[in-house]
Amino acid sequence: MFRTLTVALILGFGSTALTALPLAAQDGPLRIEITDGVVEPMAIAIADFHGDSEAAQQIRRVVADDLTGTGLFREIPSEAMIAQPDSFAAAVAYEDWRAVNAQALVTAEVTRSGEEISVKFRLFDVFAGQPLGDGMQFDARAGDWRRAAHKIADQIYSRLTGEQPYFDSRIAFVQETGPKDARIKRIGVMDYDGQNIRWMTDSSSLVLAPHFSPDGRQLLYTSFDSGFPQIRAMDVATVTSRPLTQGGDSMAFSPRFSPDGRWIVYSLEQGGNTDIWLMDAATGAQRPLAQSPAIETSPSFSPDGKRVVFESDRSGTPQLYIMPVTGGEPTRISFGEGRYGTPAWSPKGDMIAFTKRLGDKFHIGVMRTDGSDEKILTESFLDEGPTWAPNGRVVMFTRVTPGGNGEPRLHSVDITGRNMRPLKLDFAASDPSWGPLLR
Repeated sequence: MFRTLTVALILGFGSTALTALPLAAQDGPLRIEITDGVVEPMAIAIADFHGDSEAAQQIRRVVADDLTGTGLFREIPSEAMIAQPDSFAAAVAYEDWRAVNAQALVTAEVTRSGEEISVKFRLFDVFAGQPLGDGMQFDARAGDWRRAAHKIADQIYSRLTGEQPYFDSRIAFVQETGPKDARIKRIGVMDYDGQNIRWMTDSSSLVLAPHFSPDGRQLLYTSFDSGFPQIRAMDVATVTSRPLTQGGDSMAFSPRFSPDGRWIVYSLEQGGNTDIWLMDAATGAQRPLAQSPAIETSPSFSPDGKRVVFESDRSGTPQLYIMPVTGGEPTRISFGEGRYGTPAWSPKGDMIAFTKRLGDKFHIGVMRTDGSDEKILTESFLDEGPTWAPNGRVVMFTRVTPGGNGEPRLHSVDITGRNMRPLKLDFAASDPSWGPLLR
């Protein structure tokens, strides 16, 4: 049965409408068990999508790429399927799908009317011989077909893992061109898989470290327009920006929004000393949060907005500290070997990702918020700047290759340390910031 619910989707560059059937509240019998050990990918059959041929093939491919890209699913090749469904409404021949060892089955239909498309899909538990949740229908502009595909993949992912999804999200980043000692940089925003890129700045001045607002409508970033690093805020839809700091005798950088969007935490350098400051996002009023003779930078809010984690060398080497936003003495949480920096609090609130330098290697790692259960996820010549997927399952970061012609590239890794993947871009990029799940 397909009931209808109309939802407005905020795109950042405009909006579209979705018509959707909400997922039925139920505990399905088919579920991937995700642990720190090796996960055997679930075999999933994605039948040919019926309807508009070109759109159906495109949407099916994106759904398959989203799911298999997690490392949690294995797509059964079309040539291995015994028989394709005759239509979207056809009864499922479960015995045919069991014969090819499919655990889950996806069927769909795509119709197009002018500049609008409609996508229906169903998910089935093959071995239980029953649907897994209700079907859903997504209606959107034809140009937004990739979003419809990501939405379908999100639903499938959530039903089969029990976790929140992350495919229908965007990433802000910095494109880098030119020689290593004279990089030209500009900020872009793209789908999580590197598609649908839109440029937010030109290359007329140096820009660094964009970060999304909680609703994805704004970007904070560091700009060298004035010759010194200062913070600017940009409206993503209109691509217009305004300065938030303008101090001629100070430098401001590393800004991040609080989860409610009311505050901005950032680093401020004055007189050779760098501290952590807070700014009221509405009024621009500023006050110091963490002050000491040490260098303190890279602040990140906890998901409840009550605490901030940051990097400080107050102990002699760069380490991670946590403190309340109301003030007080910071508490050190990193005690392993090496130097720690660029902390990022997980959206779930349970972990902090970080960059670690140990010897001549750099690593991306995660730890509990009290510093326990440290886990190193990567190792290379230079890995840095982790950012979390909206569901707290995947971390994206910058990896720089060595040598005079070394370039930064974006990579992602699961928090178990599995499924390391480069993002497919045909240019060098750094400073990723993963935005919220789009609505």
